[in-house]
Amino acid sequence: MDARSGSLLCALAVCATLVAGVPLRAQQAPPPAPRPRPLPQVDTNAINADIKGAAEFQARVRSELDSVKGDRARFNQLLVDTTTRLRTVEQKITELEGRIATLDTNAAEIRTSLLKRRDVLADVLGALVRMGRNPPPALLMRPDDALDAVRSAILLGALLPEMRVEAETLAADLADLSRLRGDLSKARDQLAELRTSMEEDRRRLTAYVDERQRRVAEDNKELPQEKAQAEAVAKSTGDVHDLVTRLESEVAPAAKAASEAAKPAPPAKTEVAALNPARIAPARPFAEAKGLLPLPVAGVRLKDFGASDGLGGTDKGITFATRAGAPVAAPADGWVVYAGPFRSYGQLLIINAGGGYHILLAGMERITVELGQFVLAGEPVAVMGSVSRATPGGTASGQPQLYVEFRKDGISIDPAPWWAATDSQKVRG
Repeated sequence: MDARSGSLLCALAVCATLVAGVPLRAQQAPPPAPRPRPLPQVDTNAINADIKGAAEFQARVRSELDSVKGDRARFNQLLVDTTTRLRTVEQKITELEGRIATLDTNAAEIRTSLLKRRDVLADVLGALVRMGRNPPPALLMRPDDALDAVRSAILLGALLPEMRVEAETLAADLADLSRLRGDLSKARDQLAELRTSMEEDRRRLTAYVDERQRRVAEDNKELPQEKAQAEAVAKSTGDVHDLVTRLESEVAPAAKAASEAAKPAPPAKTEVAALNPARIAPARPFAEAKGLLPLPVAGVRLKDFGASDGLGGTDKGITFATRAGAPVAAPADGWVVYAGPFRSYGQLLIINAGGGYHILLAGMERITVELGQFVLAGEPVAVMGSVSRATPGGTASGQPQLYVEFRKDGISIDPAPWWAATDSQKVRG
């Protein structure tokens, strides 16, 4: 057999072995008898390391909070920056998960293609192996052997071109499969790192939010009674427009928020104000914020404003499918005029953004701001759950879903013009 045929033989042998995962023609060994499973050993070193790591993390977070103690601007900036970083990490995770799914699909297609050609490869490889072990005899020996050799040579000559093409195709497929496996390994390692970072930032953000709300509660001892009053109003109100109207006239924190929101923002100072995280009023009039607002969450946009609601009407807001436990950020500066359950909205958060504009957020598992509280654009205001909750624009996807609605003087409007161009309009969840 010449060197070229020998190389072909080796390539086909490697192909067949990789495709099947075991040598060709090998008999499957019977499964071994099951053995009793040993009792799991408790890794005390790992437990102690986890405890130590948790203590060190808590110490770092406490140090970060102590470093901004008494400095409202730095604390607010810490909240916004952490929320933004966490949303960016979640965005990268969803994109990486989509890439891994594509790589898995491509690798599965190549493996399926290789397996379909396994039997043909086995037959050809077997013929080559036999010829390699039993080379053609000299013509002066036995005529029958010589005739068999000539016939084999004729058959091999006919098969080799086709076999060479097949081998080259297989080599390319195997190279692609090897590359995909390498890419998958790197992507999964990166995904593990991002998930670790996400979980750490979520714990950090939870600590920051708890500290913020502790301060809010200390500053307003009447908050429990005011919250109960607001929820009583919600129970006796039929729609969102009436709810907002009654809250801003009957409940003190909401009325104060409405009064503050009615004050015009000084146009000459809007850019400077936007850079000041200690602000206690919107940086700019809401109508002038078109193209500047960050999306409240990283997620897949399921339904847009004006889409059919399946009941003969149209959706008054937009709906995002999000990651479980994702933080929800305020889309704009404003005052919280309601934070609690309300009819089909589930947990409903209403932010008065000034100028007659209100932002509604629904579908969260937990709201992390209080009635009357002023929040900055990008500041955490809620947390998504692990399953879909009833919302006006919800679908049966099973994922957590955030519903976002903008209103002007009680009328729903399309929020699309307000989102910043740098934010992704569609990301995978």
